[in-house]
Order: sequence, then structure tokens, then C-alpha cells
Amino acid sequence: MPLTKTVPCPSCGVEYTQAQIDEALKTCPGCGAHYRMEPGERIRYLTDPGSFAEFSANLSSLNPIDLAGYEEKLSEAELKARMKDAVITGSCSIEGRPLILALMSFNFMGGSMGSVVGEKVSRAMLKAAEERLPLVIYTTSGGARMQEGIFSLLQMAKTSSAAAELDKAGLPFFVILCDPTTGGVTASFAMLADVTLAEPGALIGFAGPRVIEGTIRQTLPEGFQRAEFQLEKGFVDLIVRRQDQRRTLARLIDLHGSVAGTRAGEV
Repeated sequence: MPLTKTVPCPSCGVEYTQAQIDEALKTCPGCGAHYRMEPGERIRYLTDPGSFAEFSANLSSLNPIDLAGYEEKLSEAELKARMKDAVITGSCSIEGRPLILALMSFNFMGGSMGSVVGEKVSRAMLKAAEERLPLVIYTTSGGARMQEGIFSLLQMAKTSSAAAELDKAGLPFFVILCDPTTGGVTASFAMLADVTLAEPGALIGFAGPRVIEGTIRQTLPEGFQRAEFQLEKGFVDLIVRRQDQRRTLARLIDLHGSVAGTRAGEV
């Protein structure tokens, strides 16, 4: 009888079957290390069954600066990630609380933010403001998508402007920073939430540690830019394991008051 294949945890080295890892929500059953996860997997553990309804699903990137080979890279990324771009947006409920949800995928060109990501995130923010619903965004990104040149950098201003509309409407906005969240996403909407959460061990920053060390010519402290380091420095409000995210988000929605479309008082 064939033995069940096991894989070693990159953090503690203990081996587990893929079934054990999946049952633990793509985390190490022993040390709790969080592995990268795709939007579809997050939707299954996070949202109430059958409640997620995607919108802006048909948007796809063009080639605004006529970069050679970009269309081919987009096609490859779409096949790899099984998504049209690096973010999915939709309406859903979590423990009965209705909200707008956006989830990024690192599998799609490193979660880079091009015109489509900026447009979909902005639409999600404006839809939340219009429907008076809380907004939750799961971020994972290497930054702006340089294959779209200045058009990718413009998404930083675009998403920040949409976030301002959400703030003006007095509606709660929560971000969960996943591994990694860097570059132009960190420098824009990922840092504009009312409450900034992070998954354990997530790399959070602008430039990577090696780039910073090469620039300042100094050795960085151990754990630099990891979620725990950012929590200590006040960059992150709370680190939340996947197993606790549903309950934490429901509680945060309630604590942010009675707004149209949410249930308050069930703390």
C-alpha cells in the first residue's frame, strides 16, 4: 500500500500531509506558520456558504504602453491563477454581517497592481459607500505593475481617492495584510484602513529587506518587516490567525457601530 506523501513545513521542518495542511487552512498544524493562499480558498473559509457574489468580473488588462510580450504574460498569468487579474471583488456576508470583500492573488503576476486591480478595488470602495456596507480587503502584492508604466502608478492615487470617499461616508474599512504586501499597494490603499490586521509572519513593507540593506549598508534586525515587527512598531493593529478571522471581522464590524446593512450590538 503506497505511503501518503508528506511535505515539510518551511518554518519548523516537520512533515505533514497536504490534507492536514488544508484542514488547518493552509497553515502548519504544528508551528502555525501561514502559507500563501488563493482568493477562492479564502472565500470558502471566510464567508457564509453561498453568500459570495462576484462583481466587476469581466474586466481584463490591455497593453497601455504597447510593451512587447505583455499580452502573453497576461495570458500565462490568467491560466496559472485561474483569474482575469490579480484581485476578485464581491459582496458577501460573514457570520450574518453583509459586506463588500476584495481578495488579491499573488499567483497573478505577483499580485501586482495594474489598471484593472486599481479599477476593481476602487469600484469595491465606491460600492461599499453607495450601499453603506463595510469593506474588507485581503492584500498580497509585489507592488505596482511596471508593465503598465505610469498607468500602474496612477492606481495609487485612484484607490486612495476612493478610500477617501468611503471615509467621508463614515463606513468601516478593514485590511488584512498577507504575505507579502509591498510596494505601491502598501504605499496606497493597504495603509488607509480604519483597522489594519495582518496574518502571522507576513512580509509587510515598501522595498524588500535586501534592497534596504544594500541602500543603507547596514544589517537589519531579525524579523525586520514581518508582521510581528510591524505590530511592535505600530504599523499593524492586530495579528490574526486564519482560524480566528471570521470571528474577528464580525466583531470589528459590530464595534464600528450601527451602519446601514450591518448588525450591531452582537459583541
